[in-house]
Amino acid sequence: FSDLADFTPISEEMDPEELVAFLNEYLTEMTEVVLRHEGTVDKFEGDAIMAFFGAPLPLPDHPARAVKAALEMQRSLDSLRRRWAEEGKPQVRMRIGINTGEVVVGNMGSHKKMDYTVMGDAVNLAARLEGVNKVYRTEVLMSGSTYESSGVTAREIDIVRVKGKAQAVRIYEPSEDLPPEVVRAYEEGLKLYRERKWDEAASAFALFPEDGPASVMRERCLAFLRNPPPQDWDGVWEIAQK
Repeated sequence: FSDLADFTPISEEMDPEELVAFLNEYLTEMTEVVLRHEGTVDKFEGDAIMAFFGAPLPLPDHPARAVKAALEMQRSLDSLRRRWAEEGKPQVRMRIGINTGEVVVGNMGSHKKMDYTVMGDAVNLAARLEGVNKVYRTEVLMSGSTYESSGVTAREIDIVRVKGKAQAVRIYEPSEDLPPEVVRAYEEGLKLYRERKWDEAASAFALFPEDGPASVMRERCLAFLRNPPPQDWDGVWEIAQK
């Protein structure tokens, strides 16, 4: 699942013709990326894109393809932004959520109109993870199942329980483009955080204040210094919003 961050107020400043042209250019670029990685574009919902990998034809490496497509989508958007800046068009950011699991796939709908689509809990979690990017100031997040089956380089961000789900999931951010020292500092901070060493964890997270997840976790550690969680705290962060 992908979505443009805070696009509604931006779109309200465009006239209808400008908005359609802008979205068509963006969606065309993103669709080309998905197709290059042999993904299937399920649907567009405004500026949101839903795509899946491994159907209708099986792809043994579908988790890796999904992650690689997400990273290429972000790079393609970077190129678009540079061109849009020269043309005076708005600058936008994209959030992507990825999950891997069993789904129901096929033609669904009525006798008069059908869509080839996917359904299931795995789909819903991917949609939730797209929104979780807002919490951690990230642009691409994947579930533990995607991380474990894709073989991509990534850093663990946290363990979360998303709205509407009873089971907590580990979430990861692709890290191949991150400096190693940023990844190491975050890993150390996360270890100290889970040991309830809030002050030390906050210091580790503060080493690279430009790192979005680290700044979020530092703020959380400082809050826990003032008001610690209960002794039976399991380290899971509850995500209230969708």
